[in-house]
Amino acid sequence: MPSFFPLFSTLPLLAQLQAAPTPIAPTPIAPTLSPTSAPIRIPLPYRFPRPESLPPQDTLPRQNEILSLQEVRSLPGKLDDVPVFNSNSPELVLNEGILLSTFSTDGKRVPKAHLNYRFNGRFDIFSHHISKVSIDDQLKALFQGILITNPSSQPVTVDVMQGASYLTRPDALFLPIADTTEDPIGTVYSGPGSRVMNDILRGRRQGWLPDFMTLNPGESRMLLNLPIPAGLVTPSSNSRSTLIRLNSSGEVQIASMAMYAPRSADGRERVPMLADWQAFLTHSGLAGPRDRTPTPLNDPRETQIVYGRVAGVAKGSLWKATLADGKSDRLAIPAQGRAFSYAISTIKQGTFSTGQIQSAPILVRYDDTAYLANGNYGIQYSLTLPLHNATAQSQRITLSLETPLKQDSSRDQVLFINPPDAKIFFRGTVRLRYVDDNAHNQERYVHVVQRRGQQGEALVTLILKPSEVRPVEVDLLYPPDATPPQLLTIRTAAGSK
Repeated sequence: MPSFFPLFSTLPLLAQLQAAPTPIAPTPIAPTLSPTSAPIRIPLPYRFPRPESLPPQDTLPRQNEILSLQEVRSLPGKLDDVPVFNSNSPELVLNEGILLSTFSTDGKRVPKAHLNYRFNGRFDIFSHHISKVSIDDQLKALFQGILITNPSSQPVTVDVMQGASYLTRPDALFLPIADTTEDPIGTVYSGPGSRVMNDILRGRRQGWLPDFMTLNPGESRMLLNLPIPAGLVTPSSNSRSTLIRLNSSGEVQIASMAMYAPRSADGRERVPMLADWQAFLTHSGLAGPRDRTPTPLNDPRETQIVYGRVAGVAKGSLWKATLADGKSDRLAIPAQGRAFSYAISTIKQGTFSTGQIQSAPILVRYDDTAYLANGNYGIQYSLTLPLHNATAQSQRITLSLETPLKQDSSRDQVLFINPPDAKIFFRGTVRLRYVDDNAHNQERYVHVVQRRGQQGEALVTLILKPSEVRPVEVDLLYPPDATPPQLLTIRTAAGSK
């Protein structure tokens, strides 16, 4: 088995890649709009009692604000214990170096760059980084390498269950896509994060990844050795998103690194080899420039929080839950004309007053990186809603994903903007499994685009008969490039059907 899996055999191909044709998404299917109760339109300026505290972002002037009276509920269940190698800081890499290393500090020139953590059993690798150049002198090929080592005295087999890695250019440009688009075969995406999560949700593994690798004692292999090409074109940046799910028979250590291509004897750039990466791991410090230092978790100041970006090992890969009433195995649908929601990917000062922060805890981290995996990028939400019509009349219900304004002041009302802000807060695929009104089993993949303050279109519409119970399964992997939180909303139409 080769020690690395290069996608490009020569670096001059990088320029060709940037000019490669763009993947074409299928023509969007017109969304089905569901009837809802009349929204409450209120004049400006309406504000919650406490001001919003949002991550830095650009917004447009508001036209109308819509106050929706709907209960927001905490999400049942919790994250599992699967550790996640989470490499997202620095997001923008201008100076080569170590992105994240769980190797020991022994023999390392920069000990603080290594977190001394060993994976064993199920674990994930998530990575998202950007390369950028602005002048000719910076026009060098930046490679990302993920190195995996067996530090034990026994052979270790690592199964690669699913995995995908994409660039923005040419793999997954940020294309304008309808707010909801049916995607039966996985060809609808906008951005590398959207495309990676789409692949993993479908259980795919890209062909350049091995199905397994056996590491002898002390042996190292390159799990990923791919470029993040950027050039003096508009835009001059490029990003790579990666998610790999693995299972190891023994302990392994992992490092993610960013290295400018080494040069051969004749001065030409070349693909870095395993030995290059091993030396780089031993002698290099942290990559830069460093992201903003996060606000401490228990900081009492009522100021805008700096959440920070993650470079560490997070705890939790899957949030699996059945959304039911108390100890019941059913979820009573809302009253006619009403709605309730479950919060998804909640963060500090963004829990809709539920007090539930879903961000994965960090087991080991660098001192200047996030204390929590805010946004839960790459984490799968697998939710079952056993919808129950407890009334004596048939009821029409809809299920939607929504992105109201982030707040922590009320759990009985949420605020939307009409029209929503231009900045996109969510773009990713949602899988839906249910039995439709004609008793047919459905498995649908829908790509969803949401802007800040946007009410959601119906992803599922069902007519439940009196006393009927009908489960709906919802799965999504929270994509990078998204901004939390969102709501999963169940709404019952006004008037019986």
